[in-house]
Amino acid sequence: MKKIYSFFVFFVFFQTLISHTLFAQRQLSTRSDKAEKAYYRGSDCYNMKELKCAEEEFRKAVKADERFSEAWIVLGEVLADQEQYNQALEAFQSAIKLGRTYYPEVLYFMGTLELKLGEYEKAKNHFNEFLATNPTSPRRTAMAQRQLADCEFAIQAIKNPVPFNPINLGPEINSEYSEYFPCLTVDDQMMLFTRRIPSKEIPGREQEDFYVSRKIAGQWTTAETIGAPINTRYNEGAPTLSPDGSYLIFTACAAQGDYGAGREGYGSCDLFLSRKMGNNWSEPRNIGFPVNTSKWETQPSFSSDGRTLYFVRGYTDSRGYYNQDIYVTQLQDDGSWNEPTPLPDYINSPGNEESVFIHPDGQTLYFSSDGWPGMGGKDIYMCRKQVDGNWSAPVNLGYPINTANDENSLVVSGDGRFGFFASDRQGGYGKLDLYYFEIPESKRPKPLTYLKGTVFDASDGHKLGARFELIDLATGQTVVASTSDPVDGNFLVALPAGSSYALNVSHPGYLFYSDHFDLQGNFTALNPFLKDVPLQPVSVGQEVVLKNVFFDTDSYQLLPESKTELDRLAKLLLDNPGMCIEIAGHTDSQGGDAHNLELSLNRAKAVFDYLTSKGIPTERLTYKGYGKNRPIDTNETPEGRANNRRTEFKVTKM
Repeated sequence: MKKIYSFFVFFVFFQTLISHTLFAQRQLSTRSDKAEKAYYRGSDCYNMKELKCAEEEFRKAVKADERFSEAWIVLGEVLADQEQYNQALEAFQSAIKLGRTYYPEVLYFMGTLELKLGEYEKAKNHFNEFLATNPTSPRRTAMAQRQLADCEFAIQAIKNPVPFNPINLGPEINSEYSEYFPCLTVDDQMMLFTRRIPSKEIPGREQEDFYVSRKIAGQWTTAETIGAPINTRYNEGAPTLSPDGSYLIFTACAAQGDYGAGREGYGSCDLFLSRKMGNNWSEPRNIGFPVNTSKWETQPSFSSDGRTLYFVRGYTDSRGYYNQDIYVTQLQDDGSWNEPTPLPDYINSPGNEESVFIHPDGQTLYFSSDGWPGMGGKDIYMCRKQVDGNWSAPVNLGYPINTANDENSLVVSGDGRFGFFASDRQGGYGKLDLYYFEIPESKRPKPLTYLKGTVFDASDGHKLGARFELIDLATGQTVVASTSDPVDGNFLVALPAGSSYALNVSHPGYLFYSDHFDLQGNFTALNPFLKDVPLQPVSVGQEVVLKNVFFDTDSYQLLPESKTELDRLAKLLLDNPGMCIEIAGHTDSQGGDAHNLELSLNRAKAVFDYLTSKGIPTERLTYKGYGKNRPIDTNETPEGRANNRRTEFKVTKM
């Protein structure tokens, strides 16, 4: 894989060298006027970023005096800046031959270039030689030690390769232009990516726009522009989709302080959000402070719970060094994002992180970094969330997924089998193309199962854009909180398989809906667990079974997992101050009549007591136990008896 966007700030030291401060304390090693004049002309060219001019002048300098050490060194830098790495190494080697102790940091620069070229044994030797000179710069020493660790890692990784067979996504996705930064819906049926196309406004310039393809009968359709209001004549890049594709968060950067299309920002690059409504996208809006700042916010990744956002923030630290770290923020109930926090320093390295991707399982994180042992450049790593909620240490995806080049822009399919990335490898359709490959078993996320729901008005069937939550009954954690599509009422979520979940759905003017179920089967994206969600308009006489209120057998003590359901009922009552309800307890036919009446009454009272503890006036609530007298199902089967054991409420006044 190859880095998608790059700037090669390779040897910042040489900018100082060429501006003559390095050698201000000593005379240049040449005695040739011709060589010295060419050297200074080359320095002027370099400082003006005219690299070809600089190369020509420095070549004249070493031609005039082959023992001109400084000219060989800066020629190597100029060649490196033009990505002519082998020629740069030859120039550095020429400087070393003139005396290794003259400028030992050339050993470091050679090791860095050899690491970039994948010449790990040579790089290892040069880093060791450099460290043996007892360098005076602590930062340079730390960087050499870090890259030496890369060499050691890479040498072993090449001996133990992982399977890797990247396949081009074909002409439906790829074009003569560059395609990169892909993202997928959780069902893997829609792909959105960035394409760099010629600007229609400025001849000779390029711009970044989003394109979309959908998978039909297993084949990707020809990608089409996402269009306005997302795409503008400015650049849009680094997108992420919510699992169901209903929300898009992307990066837009200011050009001369202007984000374009009336968008406002906080400076540099900001994150913007748009919502899909039917077939249309809303006008993007800045997601605001404190996520966006005057720093560089980019490369977002939306989690499957609909409330967690990972992104990359670039900033200059107190020492003046540029850093990129991964941050995470949570969506609050009022629609704002809380103060982002950086991931722990065993994920955010002393180097730079980018291209973060949280898999829909919510437990597996992929990202690129140049700060942990790897193959050189930026490698892709993964880590998993542990039982205690902390992340594991990052694990390198291995060679040849990772190489001496920069690897990034990885996303992983919902089923965890395939990774998608951009590469400029030979045989493509354009500059950068999108590819996919099979993820090694040990690096895959957890298996998922899929739930698809449709929310509608129970009285007339029209579809509703309702708020829904899915809660893991074993942990009490909300695993998804989002909104169904306001046009078709649909929602699609992916959940870890083999667990039990509570579903809560609400919409203003309607009684809330609740249910619980086990997702033990292997429900796929194309064959999901289906759930119809009819919402009853609020009216007198309507009854709702509280399916997520639980008691132990023959007990009237509320179990902790009942709290979410009862809090929702309390909110319904607070939002409708004129509403009064009756709370009813019911049992199955097992046990004596008197015992069942008492048990059902006590269970209804437990709900009554909980609601009053939440501030609901007692005069708005009544409770009653009906025992086994009002069954809604047969008492001849375990399933029927489970349905009859229930707590419900009825609206008695509005």
